[in-house]
Amino acid sequence: MANNSELKDINIADIQALPTPLEYEQLIPLSENQRSLISTGRKAIVDIISGHDNRLMIVVGPCSIHDIKAGREYASKLKTLSDQISSRILILMRVYFEKPRTTIGWKGMIYDPHLNGSLDIKEGLSRARQFLSDVSDIGLLCATEFVDPITPQYIADFISWAAIGARTAESQTHRQMASGLSMPVGMKNGTGGSIQLAADAIVAANAKHGFLGVNDKGNASIVVTTGNPNAHLILRGGSNGPNYDAESVENAITILNKSNVVSKLVIDCSHANSKKQFDLQPAVFQDVVTQRTAGNQNIVGAMLESHLKSGNQTLHESNPDSLTYGISITDACLGWKDTEKTLLEAYDKLAEI
Repeated sequence: MANNSELKDINIADIQALPTPLEYEQLIPLSENQRSLISTGRKAIVDIISGHDNRLMIVVGPCSIHDIKAGREYASKLKTLSDQISSRILILMRVYFEKPRTTIGWKGMIYDPHLNGSLDIKEGLSRARQFLSDVSDIGLLCATEFVDPITPQYIADFISWAAIGARTAESQTHRQMASGLSMPVGMKNGTGGSIQLAADAIVAANAKHGFLGVNDKGNASIVVTTGNPNAHLILRGGSNGPNYDAESVENAITILNKSNVVSKLVIDCSHANSKKQFDLQPAVFQDVVTQRTAGNQNIVGAMLESHLKSGNQTLHESNPDSLTYGISITDACLGWKDTEKTLLEAYDKLAEI
């Protein structure tokens, strides 16, 4: 037999077998209480998107989860606040384990849970699934962004709402994946600000597809989907500036209507909409709430990046123990006190509807 070593895996250093999604599900199973929470939560989100539930959906939490202890403390605080404002606001905790990178950098807990470049993905998936279980036990719904198309098989049963990011919304692979996800999915406008790109992504996610994937036993499989009817737009600004203002929102709705897709949308108050300045998020959010109270029922949700402490810090892989507790290692976040104040003010303002 011919030797293909000169043609195959030339740039591959190692290939490791990974436990199957089913094995992770058996190791960290959904309880009946968790199953009920997530099922009820997904239905509530669908009702919000369809206009049958008048509450505002808010996805709030750390830019990324890197410290389990800090993440649990944040979740406990958020649950207390969520219970106070639940009559007008549906809170989902932002639980992001994958970070799409413009070039290189820490890619998230799933890929590097030890924060040292060791790429222990097996442990990363376990920690991610366990953290989702912990947050669900606290009583919060979980929201995430799916970056790798195989990741959902390992953790999607704990997720009530998902996002497809600005860098991947144009990807056929991610549009196909979104068409098969079991929860509502938000499609972000492109990094350049294109709304049509996201509208096209929603059209694709609504449709049925067939593609290559893995099943719960980890086998390469043909995946055939029926389409996701609850795909919708997320406005996050772009290189041409913010797009949360009333004129930009109306322009987005016009494009969505022309594409014959859901006109309900979520506004991300961070990223380009806050000019990547975390402390501008409350002002953006206040504008969004004002538009909603003024009668714009197409705005059904908002997103905020928030952590226990404000700002961010640099991760040094050679010394991850030097990190300060409760501060983001990716995008800069709003601190807890400002987050709480912002959400309570929104709760009061929404009484005007």
